[in-house]
Amino acid sequence: MNYRTFGNTGLQVSALGFGCMRLPVIEKEPTRIDEAHAIEMIHLAIDRGINYFDTAYPYHSDSFSKPGASEPFLAKALKNGYREKVYLATKLPCWLVEKREDMDRLLNEQLHRLDTETIDFYLLHSLNQATWDKMLRLGVLEFLDSALQMGKIRYAGFSYHDELPLFKEIVDAYPWTFCQIMYNYYDEHFQAGREGLVYAAEKGLAVVAMEPLRGGSLVSGLPEESRRILKEAVPGRSEVEWAFAWLWEQAEVTVVLSGMSHLDHAKENIALADSSAVSVWTEKEALAIEEAKGIVKKLQRVDCTACGYCLPCPEGVNIPRNFSLSNDHHMLHDPAAKNRYFGLLSEAERASNCVQCGVCEDQCPQHIPIRAELEHVVDLFEH
Repeated sequence: MNYRTFGNTGLQVSALGFGCMRLPVIEKEPTRIDEAHAIEMIHLAIDRGINYFDTAYPYHSDSFSKPGASEPFLAKALKNGYREKVYLATKLPCWLVEKREDMDRLLNEQLHRLDTETIDFYLLHSLNQATWDKMLRLGVLEFLDSALQMGKIRYAGFSYHDELPLFKEIVDAYPWTFCQIMYNYYDEHFQAGREGLVYAAEKGLAVVAMEPLRGGSLVSGLPEESRRILKEAVPGRSEVEWAFAWLWEQAEVTVVLSGMSHLDHAKENIALADSSAVSVWTEKEALAIEEAKGIVKKLQRVDCTACGYCLPCPEGVNIPRNFSLSNDHHMLHDPAAKNRYFGLLSEAERASNCVQCGVCEDQCPQHIPIRAELEHVVDLFEH
Protein backbone atom coordinates (compact mmCIF):
# COMPACT_ATOMS: atom_id res chain seq x y z
CA MET A 1 0.00 0.00 0.00
CA ASN A 2 1.25 3.48 -0.85
CA TYR A 3 0.94 6.24 1.72
CA ARG A 4 0.92 10.02 1.56
CA THR A 5 1.61 12.64 4.20
CA PHE A 6 -1.65 14.10 5.46
CA GLY A 7 -1.18 17.85 5.13
CA ASN A 8 1.01 19.29 7.87
CA THR A 9 0.23 16.56 10.42
CA GLY A 10 3.09 14.24 9.52
CA LEU A 11 0.62 11.34 9.56
CA GLN A 12 1.02 8.73 6.85
CA VAL A 13 -2.37 7.94 5.36
CA SER A 14 -3.16 5.33 2.72
CA ALA A 15 -3.55 6.64 -0.82
CA LEU A 16 -6.89 4.82 -0.94
CA GLY A 17 -9.56 5.63 1.62
CA PHE A 18 -12.53 3.41 2.42
CA GLY A 19 -15.84 5.28 2.12
CA CYS A 20 -18.66 3.76 4.16
CA MET A 21 -21.58 5.39 2.35
CA ARG A 22 -22.15 2.46 -0.02
CA LEU A 23 -21.53 -0.57 2.17
CA PRO A 24 -23.24 -3.77 0.98
CA VAL A 25 -26.85 -4.03 2.11
CA ILE A 26 -29.43 -6.75 2.52
CA GLU A 27 -31.35 -7.21 -0.74
CA LYS A 28 -34.42 -4.96 -0.91
CA GLU A 29 -33.50 -3.37 2.44
CA PRO A 30 -31.32 -0.38 1.44
CA THR A 31 -30.69 0.86 4.99
CA ARG A 32 -29.78 -2.53 6.48
CA ILE A 33 -26.08 -3.30 6.14
CA ASP A 34 -25.04 -6.84 5.21
CA GLU A 35 -22.74 -6.97 8.22
CA ALA A 36 -20.91 -10.23 7.47
CA HIS A 37 -20.02 -9.09 3.93
CA ALA A 38 -19.12 -5.55 5.01
CA ILE A 39 -16.93 -6.69 7.92
CA GLU A 40 -15.06 -9.05 5.60
CA MET A 41 -14.38 -6.11 3.25
CA ILE A 42 -13.27 -3.78 6.03
CA HIS A 43 -10.95 -6.30 7.66
CA LEU A 44 -9.43 -7.19 4.29
CA ALA A 45 -8.84 -3.49 3.60
CA ILE A 46 -7.15 -2.90 6.96
CA ASP A 47 -5.07 -6.06 6.69
CA ARG A 48 -3.88 -4.85 3.27
CA GLY A 49 -2.90 -1.42 4.60
CA ILE A 50 -5.88 0.91 4.20
CA ASN A 51 -5.97 3.14 7.26
CA TYR A 52 -8.43 5.94 6.32
CA PHE A 53 -12.11 5.19 6.95
CA ASP A 54 -14.83 7.73 6.23
CA THR A 55 -18.44 7.68 7.41
CA ALA A 56 -21.14 10.22 8.34
CA TYR A 57 -24.10 10.65 10.67
CA PRO A 58 -26.88 9.86 8.12
CA TYR A 59 -25.20 7.16 6.04
CA HIS A 60 -27.43 4.10 5.67
CA SER A 61 -30.56 5.87 6.80
CA ASP A 62 -33.76 6.41 4.81
CA SER A 63 -33.40 10.15 5.34
CA PHE A 64 -30.50 12.55 5.84
CA SER A 65 -32.44 14.00 8.77
CA LYS A 66 -31.98 10.77 10.76
CA PRO A 67 -28.96 8.94 12.18
CA GLY A 68 -28.01 6.03 9.94
CA ALA A 69 -26.55 2.59 10.54
CA SER A 70 -23.06 3.32 9.19
CA GLU A 71 -21.42 4.86 12.28
CA PRO A 72 -22.48 2.18 14.80
CA PHE A 73 -21.72 -0.57 12.29
CA LEU A 74 -18.21 0.79 11.76
CA ALA A 75 -17.66 0.80 15.53
CA LYS A 76 -18.58 -2.89 15.54
CA ALA A 77 -16.32 -3.67 12.58
CA LEU A 78 -13.35 -1.97 14.27
CA LYS A 79 -13.47 -4.07 17.43
CA ASN A 80 -10.70 -6.49 18.43
CA GLY A 81 -7.80 -4.12 17.80
CA TYR A 82 -8.80 -2.79 14.39
CA ARG A 83 -9.70 0.69 15.68
CA GLU A 84 -6.08 1.26 16.70
CA LYS A 85 -4.93 0.54 13.14
CA VAL A 86 -6.99 3.21 11.37
CA TYR A 87 -7.82 6.90 11.21
CA LEU A 88 -11.55 7.47 11.57
CA ALA A 89 -13.35 10.31 9.78
CA THR A 90 -16.95 11.37 10.25
CA LYS A 91 -18.93 14.55 9.75
CA LEU A 92 -21.11 17.05 11.56
CA PRO A 93 -24.54 17.14 9.81
CA CYS A 94 -24.71 20.91 9.40
CA TRP A 95 -28.29 20.86 8.10
CA LEU A 96 -29.46 19.52 11.51
CA VAL A 97 -27.79 22.31 13.47
CA GLU A 98 -30.13 25.08 14.61
CA LYS A 99 -28.19 26.40 17.62
CA ARG A 100 -24.66 26.23 19.04
CA GLU A 101 -25.63 23.52 21.54
CA ASP A 102 -26.65 21.19 18.69
CA MET A 103 -23.02 20.94 17.60
CA ASP A 104 -21.88 19.59 20.97
CA ARG A 105 -24.90 17.29 21.22
CA LEU A 106 -24.33 15.77 17.79
CA LEU A 107 -20.58 15.34 18.30
CA ASN A 108 -21.15 13.61 21.65
CA GLU A 109 -23.75 11.38 20.04
CA GLN A 110 -21.33 10.47 17.27
CA LEU A 111 -18.57 9.64 19.75
CA HIS A 112 -21.00 7.27 21.45
CA ARG A 113 -22.22 5.77 18.17
CA LEU A 114 -18.64 5.18 17.05
CA ASP A 115 -17.64 3.88 20.49
CA THR A 116 -14.50 5.99 20.51
CA GLU A 117 -13.02 8.66 22.77
CA THR A 118 -11.82 10.78 19.88
CA ILE A 119 -12.57 11.19 16.18
CA ASP A 120 -9.37 11.52 14.18
CA PHE A 121 -10.75 13.59 11.30
CA TYR A 122 -13.97 15.58 11.81
CA LEU A 123 -15.58 17.42 8.92
CA LEU A 124 -18.32 19.99 8.54
CA HIS A 125 -20.51 18.04 6.15
CA SER A 126 -21.42 19.31 2.68
CA LEU A 127 -20.74 23.02 3.00
CA ASN A 128 -22.30 25.44 0.56
CA GLN A 129 -23.10 29.15 0.83
CA ALA A 130 -26.25 28.67 2.90
CA THR A 131 -24.81 26.15 5.37
CA TRP A 132 -21.52 28.04 5.74
CA ASP A 133 -23.31 31.30 6.52
CA LYS A 134 -25.53 29.53 9.06
CA MET A 135 -22.68 27.69 10.75
CA LEU A 136 -20.60 30.84 11.05
CA ARG A 137 -23.52 32.68 12.58
CA LEU A 138 -24.05 29.90 15.12
CA GLY A 139 -20.39 29.83 16.22
CA VAL A 140 -18.95 26.78 14.47
CA LEU A 141 -15.35 28.00 14.59
CA GLU A 142 -15.48 28.32 18.38
CA PHE A 143 -17.06 24.84 18.48
CA LEU A 144 -14.16 23.39 16.50
CA ASP A 145 -11.62 25.11 18.76
CA SER A 146 -13.37 23.67 21.81
CA ALA A 147 -13.67 20.14 20.38
CA LEU A 148 -9.98 20.15 19.47
CA GLN A 149 -8.92 21.48 22.86
CA MET A 150 -10.97 18.83 24.70
CA GLY A 151 -9.54 16.08 22.52
CA LYS A 152 -12.92 14.99 21.17
CA ILE A 153 -11.53 15.47 17.65
CA ARG A 154 -7.91 15.44 16.51
CA TYR A 155 -8.16 17.39 13.24
CA ALA A 156 -10.82 19.62 11.67
CA GLY A 157 -11.85 19.74 8.04
CA PHE A 158 -14.85 20.20 5.76
CA SER A 159 -16.50 18.61 2.75
CA TYR A 160 -17.65 20.90 0.00
CA HIS A 161 -20.34 21.28 -2.67
CA ASP A 162 -20.41 24.79 -4.14
CA GLU A 163 -18.43 27.12 -6.37
CA LEU A 164 -14.73 28.01 -6.32
CA PRO A 165 -14.81 31.53 -4.78
CA LEU A 166 -16.63 30.32 -1.67
CA PHE A 167 -14.26 27.36 -1.39
CA LYS A 168 -11.28 29.70 -1.21
CA GLU A 169 -13.07 31.84 1.35
CA ILE A 170 -13.69 28.82 3.58
CA VAL A 171 -10.11 27.58 3.21
CA ASP A 172 -8.88 30.97 4.42
CA ALA A 173 -11.38 31.25 7.28
CA TYR A 174 -9.90 28.71 9.70
CA PRO A 175 -6.68 26.72 10.26
CA TRP A 176 -8.14 23.57 8.72
CA THR A 177 -6.10 20.38 8.48
CA PHE A 178 -7.93 19.03 5.44
CA CYS A 179 -10.84 19.31 3.04
CA GLN A 180 -12.87 16.90 0.96
CA ILE A 181 -13.99 17.77 -2.57
CA MET A 182 -15.79 16.08 -5.44
CA TYR A 183 -12.97 15.51 -7.92
CA ASN A 184 -12.39 13.18 -10.86
CA TYR A 185 -11.23 13.52 -14.45
CA TYR A 186 -14.72 14.42 -15.64
CA ASP A 187 -15.22 17.04 -12.90
CA GLU A 188 -11.74 18.53 -13.14
CA HIS A 189 -13.16 22.07 -13.24
CA PHE A 190 -16.43 21.51 -11.34
CA GLN A 191 -17.09 23.16 -7.96
CA ALA A 192 -13.69 23.53 -6.21
CA GLY A 193 -12.03 21.72 -9.10
CA ARG A 194 -8.36 21.63 -9.97
CA GLU A 195 -7.83 25.28 -9.02
CA GLY A 196 -9.33 24.69 -5.59
CA LEU A 197 -7.30 21.52 -5.13
CA VAL A 198 -4.06 23.37 -5.75
CA TYR A 199 -5.15 26.35 -3.64
CA ALA A 200 -5.90 24.14 -0.64
CA ALA A 201 -2.71 22.10 -1.02
CA GLU A 202 -0.58 25.25 -1.23
CA LYS A 203 -2.16 26.38 2.06
CA GLY A 204 -0.99 23.13 3.65
CA LEU A 205 -4.30 21.28 3.66
CA ALA A 206 -4.58 17.59 2.90
CA VAL A 207 -7.15 17.03 0.16
CA VAL A 208 -9.47 14.02 0.08
CA ALA A 209 -10.98 13.38 -3.35
CA MET A 210 -14.48 11.92 -3.18
CA GLU A 211 -16.51 10.45 -6.05
CA PRO A 212 -13.46 9.26 -8.03
CA LEU A 213 -15.76 7.15 -10.23
CA ARG A 214 -18.69 9.57 -10.00
CA GLY A 215 -20.85 6.99 -8.25
CA GLY A 216 -19.77 4.38 -10.81
CA SER A 217 -20.93 6.37 -13.82
CA LEU A 218 -17.35 6.73 -15.13
CA VAL A 219 -17.45 2.95 -15.48
CA SER A 220 -21.01 1.86 -16.23
CA GLY A 221 -22.07 5.09 -17.96
CA LEU A 222 -18.98 5.75 -20.07
CA PRO A 223 -19.82 5.92 -23.80
CA GLU A 224 -18.43 3.11 -25.95
CA GLU A 225 -16.34 5.54 -28.00
CA SER A 226 -14.68 6.81 -24.82
CA ARG A 227 -13.98 3.22 -23.75
CA ARG A 228 -12.39 2.50 -27.12
CA ILE A 229 -10.10 5.54 -26.89
CA LEU A 230 -8.85 4.55 -23.44
CA LYS A 231 -8.35 0.89 -24.33
CA GLU A 232 -6.34 1.77 -27.44
CA ALA A 233 -4.14 4.18 -25.48
CA VAL A 234 -3.27 1.65 -22.76
CA PRO A 235 -4.47 -1.88 -23.57
CA GLY A 236 -5.51 -3.79 -20.48
CA ARG A 237 -6.08 -0.77 -18.24
CA SER A 238 -9.62 -0.79 -16.84
CA GLU A 239 -11.90 2.25 -16.62
CA VAL A 240 -11.49 2.10 -12.84
CA GLU A 241 -7.71 2.19 -13.12
CA TRP A 242 -7.85 5.13 -15.53
CA ALA A 243 -9.95 7.14 -13.05
CA PHE A 244 -7.79 6.31 -10.03
CA ALA A 245 -4.50 6.75 -11.86
CA TRP A 246 -5.57 10.20 -13.06
CA LEU A 247 -6.07 11.22 -9.42
CA TRP A 248 -2.98 9.56 -8.00
CA GLU A 249 -0.87 11.22 -10.68
CA GLN A 250 -1.56 14.54 -8.92
CA ALA A 251 0.64 15.16 -5.90
CA GLU A 252 -1.96 17.52 -4.37
CA VAL A 253 -4.43 14.64 -3.92
CA THR A 254 -3.78 13.05 -0.53
CA VAL A 255 -6.48 10.37 -0.36
CA VAL A 256 -8.76 8.94 -3.04
CA LEU A 257 -11.96 8.04 -1.22
CA SER A 258 -13.79 5.08 -2.74
CA GLY A 259 -17.24 3.93 -1.68
CA MET A 260 -17.01 0.15 -2.03
CA SER A 261 -20.09 -2.06 -1.93
CA HIS A 262 -18.70 -5.51 -2.83
CA LEU A 263 -15.69 -7.59 -1.85
CA ASP A 264 -14.55 -7.72 -5.47
CA HIS A 265 -14.56 -3.91 -5.60
CA ALA A 266 -12.39 -3.77 -2.51
CA LYS A 267 -9.91 -6.29 -3.90
CA GLU A 268 -9.63 -4.43 -7.21
CA ASN A 269 -9.23 -1.01 -5.60
CA ILE A 270 -6.66 -2.24 -3.08
CA ALA A 271 -4.62 -3.86 -5.84
CA LEU A 272 -4.60 -0.57 -7.74
CA ALA A 273 -3.62 1.36 -4.61
CA ASP A 274 -0.74 -1.05 -3.98
CA SER A 275 0.83 0.08 -7.24
CA SER A 276 -0.19 3.75 -7.06
CA ALA A 277 2.39 6.49 -7.08
CA VAL A 278 2.78 10.06 -8.19
CA SER A 279 4.17 9.94 -11.72
CA VAL A 280 4.21 12.00 -14.86
CA TRP A 281 1.72 10.82 -17.44
CA THR A 282 2.83 10.32 -20.99
CA GLU A 283 1.46 12.69 -23.60
CA LYS A 284 -0.46 9.75 -25.06
CA GLU A 285 -2.24 9.08 -21.77
CA ALA A 286 -3.06 12.75 -21.21
CA LEU A 287 -4.46 13.14 -24.71
CA ALA A 288 -6.49 9.94 -24.43
CA ILE A 289 -8.27 10.97 -21.27
CA GLU A 290 -9.02 14.44 -22.67
CA GLU A 291 -10.41 12.88 -25.85
CA ALA A 292 -12.52 10.40 -23.89
CA LYS A 293 -13.84 13.23 -21.73
CA GLY A 294 -14.62 15.25 -24.84
CA ILE A 295 -16.83 12.45 -26.17
CA VAL A 296 -18.84 12.57 -22.96
CA LYS A 297 -19.17 16.35 -23.08
CA LYS A 298 -20.64 16.18 -26.60
CA LEU A 299 -23.59 14.26 -25.16
CA GLN A 300 -24.72 17.11 -22.93
CA ARG A 301 -28.34 18.13 -23.37
CA VAL A 302 -28.05 21.79 -22.38
CA ASP A 303 -25.19 23.91 -23.71
CA CYS A 304 -24.96 25.90 -20.48
CA THR A 305 -21.61 27.52 -19.71
CA ALA A 306 -22.66 28.48 -16.14
CA CYS A 307 -21.89 32.11 -16.94
CA GLY A 308 -24.53 33.23 -14.43
CA TYR A 309 -26.23 35.82 -16.65
CA CYS A 310 -29.58 34.11 -15.88
CA LEU A 311 -29.12 34.80 -12.17
CA PRO A 312 -30.40 35.79 -9.76
CA CYS A 313 -33.71 34.10 -10.48
CA PRO A 314 -36.55 36.05 -8.80
CA GLU A 315 -37.76 32.78 -7.27
CA GLY A 316 -34.32 31.53 -6.24
CA VAL A 317 -33.93 28.73 -8.80
CA ASN A 318 -30.28 27.76 -9.32
CA ILE A 319 -30.57 27.43 -13.09
CA PRO A 320 -26.96 26.44 -13.95
CA ARG A 321 -26.86 23.76 -11.22
CA ASN A 322 -30.15 22.26 -12.45
CA PHE A 323 -28.76 22.08 -15.97
CA SER A 324 -25.50 20.55 -14.76
CA LEU A 325 -27.42 17.74 -13.06
CA SER A 326 -29.56 17.21 -16.14
CA ASN A 327 -26.41 16.91 -18.23
CA ASP A 328 -24.97 14.40 -15.76
CA HIS A 329 -28.01 12.23 -16.30
CA HIS A 330 -27.84 12.42 -20.08
CA MET A 331 -24.08 12.20 -20.58
CA LEU A 332 -23.16 9.47 -18.13
CA HIS A 333 -26.50 7.92 -17.24
CA ASP A 334 -25.49 8.98 -13.75
CA PRO A 335 -27.79 7.30 -11.19
CA ALA A 336 -26.62 9.67 -8.47
CA ALA A 337 -27.77 12.80 -10.33
CA LYS A 338 -31.24 12.52 -8.81
CA ASN A 339 -29.79 12.14 -5.31
CA ARG A 340 -27.64 15.23 -5.83
CA TYR A 341 -30.69 17.12 -7.11
CA PHE A 342 -32.47 16.61 -3.79
CA GLY A 343 -29.35 16.60 -1.64
CA LEU A 344 -27.47 19.62 -2.96
CA LEU A 345 -30.31 21.93 -4.01
CA SER A 346 -32.65 23.58 -1.56
CA GLU A 347 -36.36 23.46 -2.38
CA ALA A 348 -36.22 27.01 -3.69
CA GLU A 349 -33.24 26.21 -5.94
CA ARG A 350 -34.93 23.25 -7.66
CA ALA A 351 -36.41 23.44 -11.14
CA SER A 352 -39.91 22.84 -9.79
CA ASN A 353 -39.82 26.30 -8.18
CA CYS A 354 -39.74 27.95 -11.62
CA VAL A 355 -42.86 30.07 -12.24
CA GLN A 356 -42.14 30.41 -15.99
CA CYS A 357 -41.67 34.19 -15.86
CA GLY A 358 -39.06 34.10 -18.63
CA VAL A 359 -36.79 36.83 -17.23
CA CYS A 360 -33.81 34.46 -17.43
CA GLU A 361 -34.24 33.75 -21.13
CA ASP A 362 -33.88 37.43 -21.99
CA GLN A 363 -30.45 37.41 -20.29
CA CYS A 364 -29.06 34.11 -21.62
CA PRO A 365 -26.21 34.63 -24.17
CA GLN A 366 -26.59 30.99 -25.30
CA HIS A 367 -30.31 31.52 -26.08
CA ILE A 368 -31.23 28.37 -24.15
CA PRO A 369 -34.98 27.70 -23.82
CA ILE A 370 -34.55 27.78 -20.06
CA ARG A 371 -38.19 27.36 -19.07
CA ALA A 372 -38.63 24.25 -21.21
CA GLU A 373 -35.37 22.76 -19.98
CA LEU A 374 -36.32 23.36 -16.36
CA GLU A 375 -39.57 21.51 -17.01
CA HIS A 376 -37.46 18.65 -18.36
CA VAL A 377 -35.41 18.63 -15.16
CA VAL A 378 -38.61 18.31 -13.14
CA ASP A 379 -39.72 15.39 -15.33
CA LEU A 380 -36.32 13.72 -14.85
CA PHE A 381 -35.97 14.00 -11.12
CA GLU A 382 -39.38 14.65 -9.56
CA HIS A 383 -41.80 12.47 -11.58
